[in-house]
Amino acid sequence: MGGVFLIFGFKSAEHRLGSHVRPCEVCGVTAGQVVIRRTTKFSLFFIPLFPVKPASYYVQCTNCGAARRTDRAVVAAR
Repeated sequence: MGGVFLIFGFKSAEHRLGSHVRPCEVCGVTAGQVVIRRTTKFSLFFIPLFPVKPASYYVQCTNCGAARRTDRAVVAAR
């Protein structure tokens, strides 16, 4: 009997949008703050096809490594 073999799943990817030097809200040290956009897409045969949820934005400190979530409006203003 013949059958169909599908490989599918979800893949998250992080893209660095830029950085700026500001005091960290966690450690208090003035260091580089990296802005990261994370997207999750549906993949079929290891090919990402379409996003399954809206992108999320994070700011990560280069000193302590703490990442905190932020919204798109704050990222666009920077």
